[in-house]
Amino acid sequence: MPEPSPFAVPVVDIAAYRDPAASREDRLRVARRLDDAARTVAFLQIVGHGISAEAWSGLGGVIDDFFGLPLDVKQRYVAPKGVNRGYTAPKSERLSLSLGVEKAERMNDFFEAFNVGVDAHRYPALDLDRTAYAPNRWPDEVAGFEPRVTAWMREADAVAHLLLAVFADALSLPAGWFDGFTDHSLNVLRMNNYALPDGERIDLDGDLIGMGEHTDFGIVTLLWADDVRGLQVLAQDGSWHDVSPLPGALLINFGDLMARWTNERWRSTLHRVKPPIVDGTIRRRRSAAFFLDGNHDAVIASLPGVVAEGEAPLYPPITVAEHIDAKLRGSRGLEVNTAGTEREADRVAAARG
Repeated sequence: MPEPSPFAVPVVDIAAYRDPAASREDRLRVARRLDDAARTVAFLQIVGHGISAEAWSGLGGVIDDFFGLPLDVKQRYVAPKGVNRGYTAPKSERLSLSLGVEKAERMNDFFEAFNVGVDAHRYPALDLDRTAYAPNRWPDEVAGFEPRVTAWMREADAVAHLLLAVFADALSLPAGWFDGFTDHSLNVLRMNNYALPDGERIDLDGDLIGMGEHTDFGIVTLLWADDVRGLQVLAQDGSWHDVSPLPGALLINFGDLMARWTNERWRSTLHRVKPPIVDGTIRRRRSAAFFLDGNHDAVIASLPGVVAEGEAPLYPPITVAEHIDAKLRGSRGLEVNTAGTEREADRVAAARG
């Protein structure tokens, strides 16, 4: 078997898009670098994003504070079935099912999580789905939980929309092209803790998984992560590679909807989390993923110019709602998702190691 090719996560500085004095050429250089990274690695690190140190440390603190609570307290915040909010206990999800990948011998993913998202009340003039845009539940047991989380979401949302401007330039689209698809975007922040509760015993076998192989569902994901190893990305040659962020960098990956838009010029990033094990003990790892998923009612179809003349798009048009709902029925409903997942499932099946 050939050795895996060298793998590196490109670093893209987007400061020119924050600087009103930056020239058009300065910005286009950034867009070209991002396009190259998106075509080749589909995973990158963003610097020059402007997120404040206060928001950065505040998010880390709230993750520590909430997941440090006793399990019975955290379980008070489990959301009703079908609502993508609140607490998820360890071993209650299986992300690989969102791709239609099922391994009968595998236990569910052992991470725990807490989700918050955009509430329908933020857009009072719109008749939005009250399940998709559900109210958040803010844990009373954690001081400052809501302001710390909302501070991060506000700044992450600003960076995500800045990235949309970069994407438009990289894809030769008019300025503001994505605005009509994201002006009431179904954004979700998922805070993750990769550690089992105290007293939990587990067989540390080779198939133990922190978070199963999957692609993210939406447009783009901004990932806050600590420097504990575990995150792995699937390269184009079918090999898995460890990824850790530079200090202060946001990890960025593309979701299924962007892959559909670009007809896989930018592929959705296949990734997983393998738990670091030291002396037979799982080491704790933290992350928080901000998902820019697009408007619930938006229709996603191939962008102008991405499908060659005489060829058919790789994917039919789909609404954000239809796609996200099918994915969540897989990961959280534990149903094998068969809604257009064949291409990603084949990539997983062909992966090495």
